[in-house]
Amino acid sequence: MPDTPTPATLHKNSGGNPLPGPPPGVSGAAKPVDERGRTALAVGVVEKIAGMAAREVSGIHALGSGLARTFGAMRDRVPGGKSSIGRGIKAEVGEKQTAIDIALVVEYGVVIPELARQVRENIITAVERMTGLEVVEVNIAVNDVHLPDEPEFEEEEETATAPGQRTKLK
Repeated sequence: MPDTPTPATLHKNSGGNPLPGPPPGVSGAAKPVDERGRTALAVGVVEKIAGMAAREVSGIHALGSGLARTFGAMRDRVPGGKSSIGRGIKAEVGEKQTAIDIALVVEYGVVIPELARQVRENIITAVERMTGLEVVEVNIAVNDVHLPDEPEFEEEEETATAPGQRTKLK
């Protein structure tokens, strides 16, 4: 009984050496893995990565504008509500590139240009490493400076009590 040829034996030239490329009839065998499908990243993914990277820099008091922080604090108090790591961050995500805008509140005494450089570097490094996207720009808006004697939003709120109940002491 004659030997049935395999694709590998059919793909050899007369000298017995394999020819470059996939054997005839075999499609996609030589395609690199990264060309065999698409990976889509949600905007929230990039925003969360950027938020975590920004929070790693010392000198940042909070992310977001005053209004965003106020609404975020109220949302955090609702049962089942989750705090948003990406609060104060907006990202535009394309197939290969992303641009990020971030709003910050800095601690008093911090050198803002140096802080901005560190935040920008941290965000670019983290987003590019974790997503493979090229970060084309990180725009930073410093919206406020937190003074050491300023109370937090949570401290300013008074605890609500129902009629006839005593106020709880902290």
